[in-house]
Amino acid sequence: MRQSRLSLAVLLGAFSLTATAGQLHGIDPGDINGKGDACTDFFDYANGAWRAKNTIPDYMDRWSRRWQSGEVNKEHVRDILTGVSARSDWPAGSAQQLSGDFYAGCMDEAKVDALGLKPVQPLFDEIAAIKSKATLDASIRHLGAIGIGAPFALYSNQDLHDPANVIAQLDAGRLGLPDRDYYLKPDARFVEARAKYLAHVAKMLELSGESATAAGADAKTVMAFETRLAAATLDNVASRDPANSDHKMTFAQLQALAPAYDWGAHFDAAHLPRIALNVAQPAYLTQFNKELASTPLAQWRTWLHWTVLNNEADLLSTPLVMQNFAFYGTYLSGAAQIKPRAIRCAQMTDADLGDALGHAYVEKYFPPEAKARMQDMVKNILLAMHDTIQGLDWMTPQTKTRALEKLAGFNAKLGYPDTWKSYHGVTVKRADFFGASTSAARWNVADDLSQVGKSVDRTRWGMTPPTSNAYYSASLNEIVFPAGILQPPAFDVNATDAVNYGGIGVVIGHEISHGFDDQGAKFDAKGRLENWWTPEDHAKFEARGACVVKQFDGYFIEPGIHHNGKLVLGESIGDLGGAKLAYRAYQKSREGKGPEPTIDGFTPEQQFFLAWGQWRGDETRPATQRTMVQTDPHPVAKFRVNGPLSNLPEFQAAFHCKPDAPMVRPAADRCEVW
Repeated sequence: MRQSRLSLAVLLGAFSLTATAGQLHGIDPGDINGKGDACTDFFDYANGAWRAKNTIPDYMDRWSRRWQSGEVNKEHVRDILTGVSARSDWPAGSAQQLSGDFYAGCMDEAKVDALGLKPVQPLFDEIAAIKSKATLDASIRHLGAIGIGAPFALYSNQDLHDPANVIAQLDAGRLGLPDRDYYLKPDARFVEARAKYLAHVAKMLELSGESATAAGADAKTVMAFETRLAAATLDNVASRDPANSDHKMTFAQLQALAPAYDWGAHFDAAHLPRIALNVAQPAYLTQFNKELASTPLAQWRTWLHWTVLNNEADLLSTPLVMQNFAFYGTYLSGAAQIKPRAIRCAQMTDADLGDALGHAYVEKYFPPEAKARMQDMVKNILLAMHDTIQGLDWMTPQTKTRALEKLAGFNAKLGYPDTWKSYHGVTVKRADFFGASTSAARWNVADDLSQVGKSVDRTRWGMTPPTSNAYYSASLNEIVFPAGILQPPAFDVNATDAVNYGGIGVVIGHEISHGFDDQGAKFDAKGRLENWWTPEDHAKFEARGACVVKQFDGYFIEPGIHHNGKLVLGESIGDLGGAKLAYRAYQKSREGKGPEPTIDGFTPEQQFFLAWGQWRGDETRPATQRTMVQTDPHPVAKFRVNGPLSNLPEFQAAFHCKPDAPMVRPAADRCEVW
């Protein structure tokens, strides 16, 4: 179907979404904790009974109807791949051959185990052969080409100030621990994490053939190396601000910034033009240059060997997979059991060859009527944002005009791309799963970098169609909802409007709000990193954001550990704005039709909020919560539910909450951004 840009002219006449409530279902009342109180703890009330009956599976770190839906979605992908892989006579290079043989190769666990380290040994041998600066550079180039960004990441990105064009971006590479604080802070939980990581690295190196003594020594080398790199990176709060990553420079300036590395050879090998690029973290590249100039090659060999092992562990034999899971899955996330191999293989196929299986997924699980209904909801919620901006009493007409220009330029992508990737040149053989994954990774890297130096291609997607997620792109000024998230219970063509607006509607409003959150608001209608606020309006906007920061700073997951309000500010503005916009759009959609009926004793307004509480009401393992408050810009589920709703008078009215109820923030403390 044709992707359309939604302008306000198109939005006129919106709110046409209709439903016959007698034929449609409401929320599931069986999920509600009847002993709870909506006005005391809505998170507990909305689906406390469901969580009590549905404990977190051993292989998950959190669980709710939202995450259950995501896992069912993965089972759908698995079923598609099981059917496709049952045949081995698909035409070579076809979507079915690539995805089916990739999945089949992954599922042949016996062969993967029998091969052991053989698939990755050529990479280990290449690293072991590093004897000079030239061979070190060559190894870094090779690893980057197959998707292992060590020690830096190089990818395409829109020019922050000229988003119609694509340039190269250099950023810090991924390290073994979640973020810089894990390497540097003295808190007991970080000290423990460092000790656990050190032991994990040593064990993995032993499994790759080193003696216990050598593995222990090499693990210390890895830790020291990564600590130096981590110290040069931005922290999680600073990295959220696009201004901190805005360092456009010429190719010659890049060479001057880090002269110890052969950038010319790297760009030539990647077929990149030597034009202006953006360096997200110059201090990190300075440290990289220092490591090249002063760190012995033996230490580089040790760290690169570990980095390859860490990146590729899940493609290798069971002992490596399980040790990798023991640290990342169990220690950092709290899961007691690894996911079934069939699900992991489905996830890997989707990650590497998502468009090859996406078409079949869309045909089966995203009917045309679902897309049409979503289009109506998006129109309605965009118009609700238009009305909200128009009605603001704290924003001047000058800034309102710019905000409305940005809103009018919003583009919505729903379900699937108009153009599917072909993966031409990817080689997939069932007998060589590691080789298939490497070939797909090489293709995806090259495909991404092929955009550099060109005008932006607005048909490209940042997620695969089966993905159960959504996003907003500030540079493209677009919201994207893959078919994978447009599934029950978030979105259900058999549910009432109240339920759909309370589920996927809040998600739509959330993504729209990202265009106007503390970071999205720094980009204009054309996606440029450019101020469009008057100083007075921006000061008022920041004060409203400070209210949200203060609110979430006060949310503790356990004694002594609380959310960082500045880290979760953008997502919390998204949740707050999303709930308000979706509710306003739902109410507006009923004009001229009358309210939907009360179902199971719950009014349509109550159904709306219950749908959000049941969709977002995750039970989350303590280990995952500890990692989230340190690294994740999303708050834990309890506060994603209770935090925004406690600010909304509409919620208070729907459940007849008294002014002093815990779910009602005092007027003086109430936060409202949009």
